[in-house]
Amino acid sequence: MEHVGSDNEAEGVPLPAPAAVGITLRQLLMSLGEPVVELQCAPAGLDVETVDVGLLDPEDPPAARPGELVLAIGVRGRAAIPALRAAASAGAAAVAVRIDSPAQRDTLRDFAEQAGVALLSVRREVRWEHLDALARAALGGGRPLPAEGGAEEGDLFALAQTTAVLTGGIVSIEDTANRILAYSRSADSDEIDDLRRLTILGWQGPEPYLSKLREWGVFQQLRAGDSVVSIDEHPELGLRRRLVVAIRSGERQLGTIWVQEGATPLAERADQALLGAARVAALQLMRRRRSVSSELRLTQSLLSGVLEGTTGAQSLAGHLGLDAKRPAAVLGFALPGSGPGSDELHREETLSLMAVHAAARHRSALTAAVDERVYVLLPELPRGVAPATLLGWTRELAEAATRHLSPAGSPPVLVSGAVGEVTPALSGTAASRREADRILDAMASGRVDAQVADLAQVRAQVLLAETLGLLATAPAVRDPRLTALLAHDAEHGGRLAPSVLAWLDAFGDVREAAAALHIHPNTLRYRVRRAEQLTSLDLSRPEERLLAMLQLRLPPEA
Repeated sequence: MEHVGSDNEAEGVPLPAPAAVGITLRQLLMSLGEPVVELQCAPAGLDVETVDVGLLDPEDPPAARPGELVLAIGVRGRAAIPALRAAASAGAAAVAVRIDSPAQRDTLRDFAEQAGVALLSVRREVRWEHLDALARAALGGGRPLPAEGGAEEGDLFALAQTTAVLTGGIVSIEDTANRILAYSRSADSDEIDDLRRLTILGWQGPEPYLSKLREWGVFQQLRAGDSVVSIDEHPELGLRRRLVVAIRSGERQLGTIWVQEGATPLAERADQALLGAARVAALQLMRRRRSVSSELRLTQSLLSGVLEGTTGAQSLAGHLGLDAKRPAAVLGFALPGSGPGSDELHREETLSLMAVHAAARHRSALTAAVDERVYVLLPELPRGVAPATLLGWTRELAEAATRHLSPAGSPPVLVSGAVGEVTPALSGTAASRREADRILDAMASGRVDAQVADLAQVRAQVLLAETLGLLATAPAVRDPRLTALLAHDAEHGGRLAPSVLAWLDAFGDVREAAAALHIHPNTLRYRVRRAEQLTSLDLSRPEERLLAMLQLRLPPEA
């Protein structure tokens, strides 16, 4: 077993090793990302501290150290169990292995969950030395990373307070939608003007004041450059003098910093202090955005794995603080026109819209896009939740997405929705998704005539669609006489096969079948007899009628 070395000896005298400083497993996963590893399970949660990387060679006896990420090189499948056992005994943070099949994955995940150690699967294309380097970089070699300097290490509220001291004013930091991110304290409430008071109370600038600022060209000047903009006092509006500067990263505006003058004039170099504060705020906001982005990527990676059944549900539950023992269900949606050449921005807007609608109905709802389908996971459902409730939510989401994808004056682009089974625990998520997919597949085949449904409503149509799908992929189990009948129709432009199917669907009622085909009953009788003569079919036999009812429902291309 190799470990990160450190120079612990000087002239032969052993020195104490420095205390290891690590990061949580969550931070490590956010740094490595889904393209490198995939979390299979984390029985102890994602806040386990990781302090080092260990390389386990297959020739070495299994060993590990506390808080270590063990890279099990050269072992696969059940051969990795000794490494997992040793890691669990030593209190290692996680074990990373290559997994070649779902059976291997399930075996190792079950063992890791019982042993109490996290399991990571390494992507096939990732080299071990690459993973080793990435993990060590994320850990910073087990040593504290140097601070990037000054106030930027603090939060935005600390920066606002520091800026207030430097400028002699009252400070607020806002995003590009004029929503408050942080503000400084003020000892004297009489110093605060109406705009400041209303903004703090509402966490957003009030529209009448924002309208005045737009009228004076303040926002236009902020968008144009990095200069500090001065706004004169307007006693008639309850506004005191203030300075404002844009927080920018390159050409991109991230927000603004406002300084209101209080009872005393602003400091002589307030504008310079404000420029410096804006640059520090830009670093903080970019760091915050990267952190949020990494967090979202990890959440989406775990969610996708749970939906596909490749990641243990406890990993997602631990990451988000969910109760994995409560019921859960998956809602599935098919988005038409989301293939190559579609408007990707419009699709992303639709996904965001669906996520908002889902969260409005269920606080813990999680939304993920997989290929041309969108899935909404509803964890922590109340026990005994009514199917009608889930159908209602699904219909609302499908209709909202349909409206968004359908431009005014054009035919609606229908979004189909399906409700998967309600499972007793979060571990049943993959099964619920499979049930939703079965319904959506049947809808795509045209066998289900509904925009939104659950399996109880359309079970027969779904089972028929799946049976026909099996028949379509297995020509050897088809009756060649029926194949010959279809070929005869294709060659002569005939309608014998549809006539036989209509007659069978009507249980032999000639008049009903003829009316459905808009032909005379005698014409239908002739076509059925002619079909039997041409193919030697005996439609008086129930088994031949059953085969005909199925096979004649196959699409022509099958």
